[in-house]
Amino acid sequence: MSTTTKPDTTGTSTPSNRISGSEAVVRCLLEEGVDLVFGYPGGAIMPVYDELYKYSDRIHHVLVRHEQGATHAAQGYARSSGRVGACIATSGPGATNLVTGIADAMIDSTPMVCITGQVPKHLLGSDAFQETDVMGITIPVTKWSFQITEASEIPEVFAKAFYVAKSGRPGPVVIDITKNAQFGELDYQYERCEVVKTYVARPDVGRNELQEAADLINSAKRPYILFGQGVILSEAEDELKAFVEKAGIPAAWTIMGLSAMNTDHPLNVGMLGMHGNYGPNVMINECDVMIAIGMRFDDRVTGNLEKFAKQAKVIHLEIDRAEIDKNVKTDVALVGDAKEVLGLLTPLVNSNSHEAWHQKFKECDAMEFDKVIQNECSPTEGMMTMGEVIKNLNKHTHGEAIIVTDVGQHQMVACRYAEFKQTKSNITSGGLGTMGFGLPAAIGAKLGAPDRQVIAVVGDGGIQMTIEELGVILQTDVHVKIVLLNNEFLGMVRQWQQLFFDKRYSATEMVNPDFQKIAEAYKIESKRIDERADLDQAIETMLDHDGAYFLEVMVGKENNVFPMVPSGAGVSEIRLE
Repeated sequence: MSTTTKPDTTGTSTPSNRISGSEAVVRCLLEEGVDLVFGYPGGAIMPVYDELYKYSDRIHHVLVRHEQGATHAAQGYARSSGRVGACIATSGPGATNLVTGIADAMIDSTPMVCITGQVPKHLLGSDAFQETDVMGITIPVTKWSFQITEASEIPEVFAKAFYVAKSGRPGPVVIDITKNAQFGELDYQYERCEVVKTYVARPDVGRNELQEAADLINSAKRPYILFGQGVILSEAEDELKAFVEKAGIPAAWTIMGLSAMNTDHPLNVGMLGMHGNYGPNVMINECDVMIAIGMRFDDRVTGNLEKFAKQAKVIHLEIDRAEIDKNVKTDVALVGDAKEVLGLLTPLVNSNSHEAWHQKFKECDAMEFDKVIQNECSPTEGMMTMGEVIKNLNKHTHGEAIIVTDVGQHQMVACRYAEFKQTKSNITSGGLGTMGFGLPAAIGAKLGAPDRQVIAVVGDGGIQMTIEELGVILQTDVHVKIVLLNNEFLGMVRQWQQLFFDKRYSATEMVNPDFQKIAEAYKIESKRIDERADLDQAIETMLDHDGAYFLEVMVGKENNVFPMVPSGAGVSEIRLE
């Protein structure tokens, strides 16, 4: 830790920690292990950027092209690395441009600290140039927000911010710093935050509840496990595997839980939800005990709540007490960290094998394969499908790549068919469904896991919302592979228009630019293919290329994603066609 010195009257020098608020911001980041930030400078945050210049050998700043890109990149970084993502923006529009990514991080439980500049303290409330009420705007979409108006507040606030962001159920924190606080001075001293009054990061697990849960599981004839991202966030992958294998229970995942368990595990039965697998959706209404682990029962998972697993006893393992009984009535609540709770629960359950029950999932799998998967992943005629592209990616990556998806049909197809053998490999916008997420999140994911192959799977609609972030690849040389599945439509909206609005394709057909010329402008190697015979070689070339690559694949314009649960239906009413 660097110090400055002041001469005294005796002619000797004594060390001093008297520093500026802006330097304190940078030193706080270093104290929390931050060595990478995403951001965009401006007037109200300029003092901090001046210090970042001085500390450029210790903190790498990635200049995004839009502040929303900074938040998504920080999310991708956090999701691939397991660390807190950090981003910086100026006041006014800089801060407001962060809001979509902050809201996305909040609903998807991504740890992130966002630093925004603010007008000087004496101008607050005067509608000064580029002044916005950052607190008022962000409080609804953050775990915690705080406005610093004096330099002396900086160390304590930053310590609390990082603790809150990464502890318990993770989430985003916003620190708004007035310009006078950045210029002001303080006697710098940093102490890591270990506890916050009124905030319980790790609830104590009730022993009685553990035994009740075990008794229900041990007596179950048709048990069903549903796991979500809480498993990944608590690093409970080994504990989940041990629990599933000992109890012999079929386990399905939410879109955010994907990759917590190897996709080829014999007890992994697939995805529950709107575009999930047939078996998990049908069998949810036949199970007698449902064990939900680290998930929140959102509507895309449950469908119509009046038709969701009413016959089942529900065990809900979740660190956030607010999610218990919010949507689905729980019979046994296990409030706590998934790693800890599973570690305590597994010794209490009997070794078992539910082969007859598991066989029902396999029979559903066979039906889904014949009706959907065969034609989607192994077509022999017509335009290429999204499914066969993902299948080919699996062939070349062996399930070891990080796949980052944008939002739309390609997202559902990728989540359905991508194979994963390693955790923290599926990065997507789940709860908010933010188009434009994919490209900047992939950049952040690659910077968070530089030794892993990172592939952004995007659509022609979503990529154009944040396509300017190709500039980050140009400037920073991030070796991200981009697969654009181009159907010249806003595909997911078009699918619903086809099925439920008599093919009235209102504002969904895309007239697209020449993506190859755009890639060329950013000095990114690229190729466009529209023939099935070229797919395998194109993917091999992309993955072998030493650098970023942009592969555009033309796919069927009116291909639909099935199975699907229509709006208002129960998940067991899932359609195969």
